Amino acid sequence: MASSCLAPLSSTLCSQDSSLPQPNSNIAFSSPSHLQQLHSLLIKSGAPISSLSFPQIASVCALSSPSAFSYARHLFHRSADSPEIFLWNSHLNTLSSSSPSDALLLFNRLLSSNLLPNTFSCSFALKACTQLSHCLLTGKTIHALILKLGFDPDVFLHNTLVHMYSSFGATADARFMFEKMPKRDAVSYNIMIARLTKDGEMELAREMFDGMPERSVRSWTSLIAGYVQWKNPREAVRLFVEMEEVGVRPNEVTVVAVLAACADLGALDLGKRVHQYGNRFGFLKNVRVCNTLIDMYIKCGCLRIARKVFDEMAERTVVSWSAMIHGYAIYGQGDDALELFEEMRKAGIRPNPVTFVGLLHACSHMGLLEQGRKFFQSMICDYNIVPEIEHYGCMVDLLSRAGLLDEALDFITKMQIKPNGVVWGALLGGARIYKRVDMGEEAIRQLTDLDPSNDGYYVVLSNIYADAGRFDDAAKVRRLMRNKGVKKTPGWSTIAVDGLIHEFVAGESDHAQILEIYRKWDDLLVELRVRGYVPDTSVVLLDMEESEKESVLYRHSEKLAVVFGLMRTPPGKVIRIMKNLRVCNDCHAALKLISEIVKREIIVRDRNRFHCFSDGFCSCRDYW
Repeated sequence: MASSCLAPLSSTLCSQDSSLPQPNSNIAFSSPSHLQQLHSLLIKSGAPISSLSFPQIASVCALSSPSAFSYARHLFHRSADSPEIFLWNSHLNTLSSSSPSDALLLFNRLLSSNLLPNTFSCSFALKACTQLSHCLLTGKTIHALILKLGFDPDVFLHNTLVHMYSSFGATADARFMFEKMPKRDAVSYNIMIARLTKDGEMELAREMFDGMPERSVRSWTSLIAGYVQWKNPREAVRLFVEMEEVGVRPNEVTVVAVLAACADLGALDLGKRVHQYGNRFGFLKNVRVCNTLIDMYIKCGCLRIARKVFDEMAERTVVSWSAMIHGYAIYGQGDDALELFEEMRKAGIRPNPVTFVGLLHACSHMGLLEQGRKFFQSMICDYNIVPEIEHYGCMVDLLSRAGLLDEALDFITKMQIKPNGVVWGALLGGARIYKRVDMGEEAIRQLTDLDPSNDGYYVVLSNIYADAGRFDDAAKVRRLMRNKGVKKTPGWSTIAVDGLIHEFVAGESDHAQILEIYRKWDDLLVELRVRGYVPDTSVVLLDMEESEKESVLYRHSEKLAVVFGLMRTPPGKVIRIMKNLRVCNDCHAALKLISEIVKREIIVRDRNRFHCFSDGFCSCRDYW
């Protein structure tokens, strides 16, 4: 059968010399035995061995039997023009990406055959090590071999060594190699910057970035992404603007990173500009870019634009659907969240854990108790998703909002994982709204162990006591806070105007227009009182006169930010505020009235959700 398969080739090889295969022509073979048959035919026909592809010989014989490997070496010695190691390196390079374990096997075979590797052989073997999580020791052994053989590493091999150590998290070793390099290029710096940003060593990464003789788009992107990862979006945006100023063109990865920074800051104007840039250069074909855009618009208070991006996507992933469902949930639009989930199911997209967090969140704020229970059970039974702490927290919140505090406590005690502060905090919130002192005390006992420095929990318990008329106990909570050194976290709010982020801190501000803002608030306060506004001083846990408490309320950061927005933006424009804490009840009531007085939509993102104030109403119908 083999001879019949080779007949066409045999006739070609035995024809006139003019029709003989030319050197390096593509004569296919798939095994050592097949290669030997072809070799025999070449000898009989007088055709040169160079008619065979030497890289293919290396590929077929590299990991076959020792005899096949030796046979390949014999062919190379007889006919190859270039050194044998170059041919093995070609296949070693291929394997280092496609099959790193086989690459290391081949490298070991070369060494055991007394075939001296060169710097390329070592670099390909090191590259293979980086693909395998357990091969740091192997990489160190190869490094030792490089030193033993007396190689003078060039920039490429040095970079490979730095990358190898960096890939395994051996930052000190990677930096040692980097410092030893007699010559570095942009790749050398990029490897180290990527490692340092991953470790959170942002000062060192910035120092290295500033010392680069030449920066590539990857250099800028690594540092921008690092700032985003380690919660410094302001610096990420500042660096992106600097990148634009020096004329470096962002790529898709840069766009994703800076959009994430815009989402954290609420920098809508920059986010829109990056959106336009991505559209101009075709980046919106990238699903990850679109998903980040959706997240950015949701977090910047533009739910409608987020849905427009979603609708225009050529391809959607479960991340796309989950982001929109979660967006509707935190905006208080639970009906839309549930409707979108039905569309997702019909589209054949399997939900993931994040999808169910959004659904449970939506049910909680809509009071859909039974629907929420069904989603929780469906997640486990229909989709084999193991509940995570976020799912448990949503369920406790759902039960607590429904007034089922005893059931919520029983649910907590039966959880498969240890409850955290979010879970107990949900119970505490329910205890406050339903005036259950016993539940509030149980929750606070757990919370003071889990998160003893969180002032918010003490504030809620004090309010529970005050609502129950137990003012002595409320005073005890305030004393407990003082004795434990727990200080109220200062609230801050930001607003973007003309591309600049303005920050206001509760009770204090060094803003250039602060006196004008105070005067504008006093004018607005007159109209608020006419419409029935009465300051809710129960949220102020300071021992002071009532009038002083009112003054504290009037200096809350979101009020200052809204007033500044009214002063600096044209009539009718939506005002968007980002706040680090939960919006207090007094500010919530005041902003509803302000939206009616000034005929403006005011969107406030606090640490829990979005509040869309318009015509005297808020999208969060069950706010507490």
